[in-house]
Amino acid sequence: MFGFKKRFISLLIRHQIIDAEQLELLSKEPFHKKTKNSITRHEFFYNAFYLLSCNNISGDYIEFGCYGGMTFNHAYKESQRHGNSAKLWAFDSFQGLPAPKNDKDIHPCWHEGAMQMSLEEFHLVCKKNNIPKDAYQVVPGFYDLTLKNLGPNESPSNIALAYIDCDLYSSTIEVLDFLHPRLKHGMIIAFDDYFMYSHNQISGNRKAMLESFPVEGEFQLLPYMQYAHVGQSFIIEDKKITNQL
Repeated sequence: MFGFKKRFISLLIRHQIIDAEQLELLSKEPFHKKTKNSITRHEFFYNAFYLLSCNNISGDYIEFGCYGGMTFNHAYKESQRHGNSAKLWAFDSFQGLPAPKNDKDIHPCWHEGAMQMSLEEFHLVCKKNNIPKDAYQVVPGFYDLTLKNLGPNESPSNIALAYIDCDLYSSTIEVLDFLHPRLKHGMIIAFDDYFMYSHNQISGNRKAMLESFPVEGEFQLLPYMQYAHVGQSFIIEDKKITNQL
């Protein structure tokens, strides 16, 4: 553990700012996993659910791309801490990334099958992190096959926080198409790989976001927090409401 991190955590413990559970999470996610102007993923979830609670924005947590289960665990712990008892949803192929569909999906870090975690492994991680099975629902499969065919009881209708970690442009477009009819004023959308795109074009999460939220659209995105290396979050604003100001 780095000296500064050790001193910082000691200060938090001495002033009773964190408990044993938070200490364990901080130890697992090193301080070097963030840029100068950003925060860690765990800090993002703490602040995001605190903001949602303060603004009385209720609803489910929905995650697209659940490899490793770390962010899903952060979301569960912080939603519980801030009084949000809504359901958590995990959307993942559980077969790794799909094959690129176009040049906007190309990136040195992404290839077919990367970030693969089986459904059984995901359930084991949730069990290890003491996430009750009745607290979450899993929707396995590639998005082009699952998102368009879900029944009314198979997907969330009221969302507070959507976390998009599916990397590819094409997957992100499919996710945003799914989310658009479910958007509401005050909810949060986070893109885990917002600043990852190829050297000669805007691609990936950012390209999909720019295309899905045109200037003339019903909703606009208010930049919220930057986190980890390349993550960026936004607050959804309904223009009918903001234009009344």
